Formats: sequence, structure tokens, C-alpha cells
Amino acid sequence: MSEPLNWRDSSVLVTGGTGSFGHKFVDLMLTKYHPRRLVIFSRDELKQSEMMKRFRDPSLRFFVGDVRDHDRLERAMHDIDVVFHAAALKQIPSCEYNPFEAIQTNVMGVKNVIDAAVDQKVKRVVSISTDKACQPINLYGATKLCAEKLVVQGNVYGHGRGTMFSVVRYGNVIGSRGSVIPLFAAQRSSGRVTVTDAAMTRFWIHLQHGVEFAIRCAEHMQGGEIFVPKIGSMRIMDLVRAMAPNCQVDFIGIRPGEKLHEILISEDESRQAREFDNMFIIEPLYPSWTPAKTWEGGKRPAAGFRYSSDNNDVWLSLDEMKALADG
Repeated sequence: MSEPLNWRDSSVLVTGGTGSFGHKFVDLMLTKYHPRRLVIFSRDELKQSEMMKRFRDPSLRFFVGDVRDHDRLERAMHDIDVVFHAAALKQIPSCEYNPFEAIQTNVMGVKNVIDAAVDQKVKRVVSISTDKACQPINLYGATKLCAEKLVVQGNVYGHGRGTMFSVVRYGNVIGSRGSVIPLFAAQRSSGRVTVTDAAMTRFWIHLQHGVEFAIRCAEHMQGGEIFVPKIGSMRIMDLVRAMAPNCQVDFIGIRPGEKLHEILISEDESRQAREFDNMFIIEPLYPSWTPAKTWEGGKRPAAGFRYSSDNNDVWLSLDEMKALADG
């Protein structure tokens, strides 16, 4: 078992720290957990300047840097105990059009995070992933799948030096930039919204819930797990009724690289999974760094189980989605 995590005695770094995840993460860290030092690592100095004005706390440090730059990551991770890796190129069309740029950030950037964390003796690293990494059909999902594999196997190098790596994988985030919810909100004033396919379903998690889940996983991780929260699904047409009632719908057809339904745990992965009350844990395929399984309890899913947005047991109502979007 890993040692208990005392946030007040810990120095914490978040990559992509000026993004949606980073803003909410910093907010929660400062109001609830009070780490000894909190480092925001990102490329955008303007967004960092805006965060400095919003969050005025003596524990905060701001590092301008890119996860592509190994040396800068090493400098930023000096005397850091816990890293949350949220930096990524996430726009699907942009990744398709600029594939090597996506690989440089989403794959090689993860390699740099792993190497720097091991060399600087960081104790815990949590990498933020996505449902699109499960059975990917676009480059963004493929890079995030590679990132997951690298992070899990990073324990081979980190275990003997006191560094653990784990992954948090969840679905579409309510309250994040780039989701369809702000698109519908912007379109509804015109009385018309665009939908790709009426049969589409998606997983949804509120930004605060996602950040809180990642923090809890950092507290309980043993190294090598993929943590998957149990979250609600919603049909796209129900989402339209919740966010843009009385609007006309223009169907524009499913876009390249887009799935009809998203998957958080595939049928093949389910053989490595354990189900708990509020989450699943996917255990590593090749845990060569540890002689024994790190997780007990939970139950194995039934044969043929897959956790997808169209066969979910939990469906969000219109009122629940409105409350989440407003919150």
C-alpha cells in the first residue's frame, strides 16, 4: 500500500494548468486542500497572468513551459510531490490536420512528464485521459491511448525510485471549453441548433466532479491503474431539449472521426476491471513492477461487459442536465 497523502505537506504541479481542468483544480486546491506549494505549468503567459489576478495565494507558482520541453519540465518538477498531467491537444479536427503536432504533445509530452517525474523523484503522477482513448477511431483518441500505455508502464521505471503513475479516464466534461453545451447555448438565440446524428449518446461529467475524482484517485492510487468513474449518459436529442428547448434542429451528419456512442471500458478491458460502488478500476496488463495485485475488493464484471454510453445504467434527466450545466 502507498503512504497516505498529506496535501498540506505536499508540493503539487498541474500541466495544462491554465485550461478548464487547471482552473477548477487550482480553485479546489486552494479552498479545500491547501498544498504547501502549487505550480501551474502551461504555455500561455497571458492566461497565466489572468490566473494570477484571479487566484492570489502565496503558495502559487507559475511556470511558462511546454510539455515538449523535457529540461523545462525537470526544472518545474524540482521538489514536487504530486503531478496532475492535463496538458494535451484536444481538438479532433486540429489533431487530424496536424498529426505530428498532436503526437509531439500528447505522446512525446507524456514521455517527458514520465522521465522528468522519475528523475526528480516525484511521488505520484495522475494523467487525465478521455473516453476517446478506448477503441479510438481518430488521432486524438489514438494519442491518448498511447499516453495511457506509457503512463501505466511508467511504473516499471518509477516503482523502484518511489514514483507511481496512474490514469484517470472519463467522458465529456460539462463546464469545459470546447464541449457541445456552450455551442448549443450560443446557437439557441437564433432558434436553430445543429446536431450530427439523432441517435448519438455521450457520457457526461461535471468539471468539478471530474477534478474531485482525479484528486481522490491521487490519494488512493497504487500505481498502474486506470480509474473510470461511474457517470451518467444522455441522448443528444435530450441534451437539445435540456439546453435549447423549442429550437429547430438541423441534422448535419456524423463528422469524420466521431463515434455514435462512446466507450469508457471495452469488452476486452473489462477482463482486467474491478467494479466498485462509484467507479471501475482497470488493472494493468503487465504489472511487472509489483509481485502482487494492488487492489482487493470490488467485483469482476460479467463476461462480455462493456461500459458504453448507450448501455449505461445511469441516464441523466433533462432537469439533472440543466442543473449540472447551470452549476
